[in-house]
Amino acid sequence: MSALLGHDVDHLRRHGALDTSREIAQQPAVWREIGRMTAESEATTTAFLKPLLERPDLRIVLTGAGTSAYVGEVLAPSLRRSLGRRVEAVATTDIVADPLACFAEDVPTLLVSFARSGDSPESVTATELASQVLTDCWHLVVTCNEHGRLAARHAATPTGQVLLLPEAANDRGFAMTSSFTGMVLAGLLALGGPDDALVERLATAAEQILATRPAAAADLAARGYSRIVYLGSGTLHGLARESALKVMELTAGRVVALSETALAFRHGPKSVLDDETLVVSYESNDPYTSRYDRDMVAELRRVVPEQDLVTVSGRPGQSLRDTAWPLPDVGDVDDAALVLPAVICAQLIGLHFSLALGLTPDNPFPGGEVNRVVQGAIMHSLPANPWQDRRGVPLRPIPARTGDRTDVSSGARRR
Repeated sequence: MSALLGHDVDHLRRHGALDTSREIAQQPAVWREIGRMTAESEATTTAFLKPLLERPDLRIVLTGAGTSAYVGEVLAPSLRRSLGRRVEAVATTDIVADPLACFAEDVPTLLVSFARSGDSPESVTATELASQVLTDCWHLVVTCNEHGRLAARHAATPTGQVLLLPEAANDRGFAMTSSFTGMVLAGLLALGGPDDALVERLATAAEQILATRPAAAADLAARGYSRIVYLGSGTLHGLARESALKVMELTAGRVVALSETALAFRHGPKSVLDDETLVVSYESNDPYTSRYDRDMVAELRRVVPEQDLVTVSGRPGQSLRDTAWPLPDVGDVDDAALVLPAVICAQLIGLHFSLALGLTPDNPFPGGEVNRVVQGAIMHSLPANPWQDRRGVPLRPIPARTGDRTDVSSGARRR
């Protein structure tokens, strides 16, 4: 292969961008492999999940840190609709900092943990805290690293199930690309059921974006923007947050990015706009939600120069302007699935902005100021009975049960 994403491979290697470029480009192949793996493991996954999903009082919490937390934010709205139950996205960083607030209701809970490496300090701690403060807790781990602490902790336990992604999804580059889309797809298929036709449509759309959009991303990077605003409503707000993080990571913070919903952007955040700001607006596939996205774009076109506003949409009737980035043949898929081809646009923008600034996308922080796997966080233990205040007064009633004990190793309180 002599060229990749519009660049000579040797050029990418010399500029420390080869791993990131390969991991962006490989995503259609990785998704197809995840589709095959999900179908092959369907019986095992169903055996674990079906009894839990039959419980009407089950709460599902999707968790992770950073990009992995945004996986949960993307999936939660879609799964709430398809499963018709409580599905919430709560970051591991929030669980670790305040577990009693995150698990204030002692209801049966399925904690779905997303993690590229499974070795960040919060990953295992969040699962242990959930098991400590909840009476009934099960763990579904979606990870790219079979050797990570999180996978090892919950493999082959009666209350745990590990979904391992293909090795290629365990990104070597600093910024999560294949791992993000791989975990979104794996979570969608595991909790919603395998769908070979959907996977193929998403992969085909992504291949067209990878073939046609790198030059447009390079053109944007050459304009010298210092700020980017990403807008997305509903499910696509999680996409907007991941997009903003991607460009900040890959440019080592030299390009500052903001994410917001279309409606909320008017309530103050719109003040960020200046002549060095690029706006990227994602349009929802939901006909109702998309009205607000299109209203915001129409408003922005009155105040933002045409070349500074990019619209990304899979819906028919999208503008034919040069700054429109269409997502081919995915105008009728759920927004959680739409995220997969759409986020490639943000990945290409982040990569080319990094290169334009003379940085090394595979490691934008050669001095170690920020690390690929978070380091330095100290995990603190909860008291043996966390539901008592410092005076020994219970904060909530917990019915006593003869023979109860908390078995953290298996992830649930045993009777």
